[in-house]
Amino acid sequence: MLSDTWFDLFGMSGLLNPFALVIGGYLGWRADGAQKLWIAGFAAAALSLILEAAVGMLQLPQLISQDAGALAMFPFRFVGGVLAGSLAFWLNRQRNKT
Repeated sequence: MLSDTWFDLFGMSGLLNPFALVIGGYLGWRADGAQKLWIAGFAAAALSLILEAAVGMLQLPQLISQDAGALAMFPFRFVGGVLAGSLAFWLNRQRNKT
C-alpha cells in the first residue's frame, strides 16, 4: 500500500497540480516546436513551486495541502507540465491543420 506522501505526489500536490497543468498547457499551446515542451515542463514545475512558496510566505490559506517537500514534487510537476504542454501543443496543431 502506498503512503500518504505518494498519494500527494501523484495527486493534486504533484502530478495533477492545477497551477503546473495550466502553465504547462499555456506554454505548450504557444510553443512553435515540440522540443520546447521540455522548457514548458520545467517552467511549469518551477513557477508552480514559486507560486506555492509565495502563498506560504504571505500566510494565505493553502488551497492544496501536501506532505512532500519541494524537491520531491518538482519531478512530478515537471511530468505533469510536459503532459499538459504536449496535449495543448497537439490540440493547437490539429486546430491549425483545418
